[in-house]
Amino acid sequence: MPLEQLGYVGGRLDRADHIRMNPDQAAQALASPGARCLVLDGLDPVTQDGHLLMEPVATDASLDDHLLLGLDDEQRPVFVRLAQEVGSNFFPSPRSRAIVTEIPADEVALYGAARSLVHWHGRHPFCSVCGSRTSPEKAGWARRCGACNAEHFPRVDPVVIMLAEHEGRVLVGRQHSWPEGFYSALAGFVEPGETIEEAVMREIKEEAGVTVHAVRYVMSQPWPFPSSLMIACIGQANDDALKLDETEIQHAFWCDAAGVRAALAGKADAPFTAPPPMAVAHHLLKHWADAQVAPPGPSA
Repeated sequence: MPLEQLGYVGGRLDRADHIRMNPDQAAQALASPGARCLVLDGLDPVTQDGHLLMEPVATDASLDDHLLLGLDDEQRPVFVRLAQEVGSNFFPSPRSRAIVTEIPADEVALYGAARSLVHWHGRHPFCSVCGSRTSPEKAGWARRCGACNAEHFPRVDPVVIMLAEHEGRVLVGRQHSWPEGFYSALAGFVEPGETIEEAVMREIKEEAGVTVHAVRYVMSQPWPFPSSLMIACIGQANDDALKLDETEIQHAFWCDAAGVRAALAGKADAPFTAPPPMAVAHHLLKHWADAQVAPPGPSA
């Protein structure tokens, strides 16, 4: 399905695992004349002339504070410098959202990967096993404890984001903190010991009191704030009775296909404001609406 403007997808770099696993090759890549370094402003992207800003790798650069993102189409190594202080920064900044429509999609994906990895390194300087300091290895794709030798890898948190459908309508809801009128699909983290389908069923039941079955996968999106994988699904609701968890969901309602189409089109009389095209929720709603039988138009 076309996913125009879906953010942080479409990466084209060869992630070059064979170089990551070989310290000598990683050092050679960093020292190669064609090596480039992605420039970040803290965790925000920096652009120039419609592209991410890349600079030559400094001659005194150390592999200990650089991460190999991969090889570009011309087999040039692309690195990003690690940061010591990254703060919490769990949410996208205006700048990290804006680039989705400013630079090519593969560069947006490259930024997303770099942000997730730099953030992870900055937040994990110590071993979760013994508390000793860790250091990067595998060209930045792991950290190792110098005391107990435990190896740590960048985490990805799976999140289900889903629509319950019932008799030609889907359930949309809003959190307390969202702008007035903004609604989206429900979402929640997959818990240990769950399948994706089980997580979808549990989250919809917990948040809206709705029992669903026949869960089907639609698409996914990496979400680098800080490092989630959004797994979009649709499930069939047994009925349309709602019992909201009001600590999580301020309001929810069932919306028909015409209302969803109006929201996606940004119409003034739409029943809600839809997520932007950069978000997988937008494409999940569009996927569902496109599959519905549109009412016949006026006869000629």
